Amino acid sequence: VRSAAGLRTGGETDALPATRGRHHAVSTESLPSDAEAEGGQMTLVEHLTELRKRLIISVVAVGIGMLVVFIFYDPIFDFLVSPYCATSDDCRLLQTDPLEGFGVRMRVAGYGGIALAMPVILWQLWRFVAPGLYANEKRYAIPFVASALTLFVLGAGIAYATMPMALEFLEDIGGDNLEQFYSPDRYFRLVTYMMLAFGIGFEFPILLLFLIMAGVLEVDTLRRGRRMAFVIITVVVALITPSGDPYSMLALSLPMILFYEIALRIGSLIEKRRAAAEAAEVAGPAG
Repeated sequence: VRSAAGLRTGGETDALPATRGRHHAVSTESLPSDAEAEGGQMTLVEHLTELRKRLIISVVAVGIGMLVVFIFYDPIFDFLVSPYCATSDDCRLLQTDPLEGFGVRMRVAGYGGIALAMPVILWQLWRFVAPGLYANEKRYAIPFVASALTLFVLGAGIAYATMPMALEFLEDIGGDNLEQFYSPDRYFRLVTYMMLAFGIGFEFPILLLFLIMAGVLEVDTLRRGRRMAFVIITVVVALITPSGDPYSMLALSLPMILFYEIALRIGSLIEKRRAAAEAAEVAGPAG
């Protein structure tokens, strides 16, 4: 059984010399990790060491991103409060706790740091799983990172664009007898959670393709479970959408269903190319 990074059980390694682990030793096409460059398959300890290295780099990137957002907090504050200003003439936030301002700034810096570090995080994820892929699959590195980053930004942007409609819905559903005064903590928590939920939700096709490439999922399995998957997507969207308004849930669930279908098409091409590569690899020694 091969793991996402190319680890096999002991007996299978000898029985299958022409497997993905073989590319660990001979492939120099692209993206060799430190452990891969040394030659041979990676042991469990080497996998854990590699994982620790990737996690450390990602954490450092998040820390640097947090520092940048903390320094440029004022323009980011104005940007995040704009959806509220679009629904109210007086969009000032009501602070009732002396420590609330500092807490809000740290929270915005934290989420903003994750967003800014996303390219590094995605690249480290790819570098970790790349040794377990075929040489031709490693060519997807740049498209993988670029598409994942684009989808995250697109999802966060859609969440930001739908925020005024979500706020108006939440204001109207409570009735005319309620006066709206938002605290900074509650408001920024809603906005950041919405943008993160949409950004992560838009990574759904990348996750499916990653699992297909890693051999964890098969396209036929996804096809047979299409109807159940759509139901699960709708339920998950209802759970992870912080505002709970219909506009936001519709804006997230429909793209995820569309992404599911797109992932099926791309996954089918990946499986066909993998089958061709395996056939060529088996025929090579025989020839």
